[in-house]
Amino acid sequence: MRVITGTARGCRLETLEGLDTRPTSERVKEGLFSAISFEIEGRRVLDLFAGSGQMGVEALSRGARSCAFVDRSRQAVEVIRRNLKATKLEASAEVVCRDSMEYLAHTAGPFDLVFLDPPYASELLVPCLKQLGSKVATGGTVVCESDRETQLPETIGAFSLYRSYRYGRVIVRLYREKE
Repeated sequence: MRVITGTARGCRLETLEGLDTRPTSERVKEGLFSAISFEIEGRRVLDLFAGSGQMGVEALSRGARSCAFVDRSRQAVEVIRRNLKATKLEASAEVVCRDSMEYLAHTAGPFDLVFLDPPYASELLVPCLKQLGSKVATGGTVVCESDRETQLPETIGAFSLYRSYRYGRVIVRLYREKE
């Protein structure tokens, strides 16, 4: 797994061992960042369920102002820190070892871009979207990655489905504030 473009282009990222974490595939990451390429520079990013941190690292490499990486696994947090150090992006990052729902309950935000990629069987996307409402800046985007069997409503909490992309067994949905 490598950073696709930006200041850390080509840098190899470490991943977590074992089956507890499922990194976003290169194909999905490339397609997603192509779709949101104009929504990154200067933005405040939140990478919940961060795993190796590859989504937030990619955003920072592409010019995001800052990124908060949140994962409850100590091993994941250690990998994120090593990836940030390897890419020389640690100055723009905050790494938090905490349950994602607990973090959302206590953070003020606001974030311009949020990546949600919980374990597929966890059913955490809907509760996260509901809790994110006031923590996403006006005009912000929430990116939800799930397997294709996961059903999400067109509108949820403060958000409406803006776009969706299918990559084999993976669906990426972009949500924005309801109009």
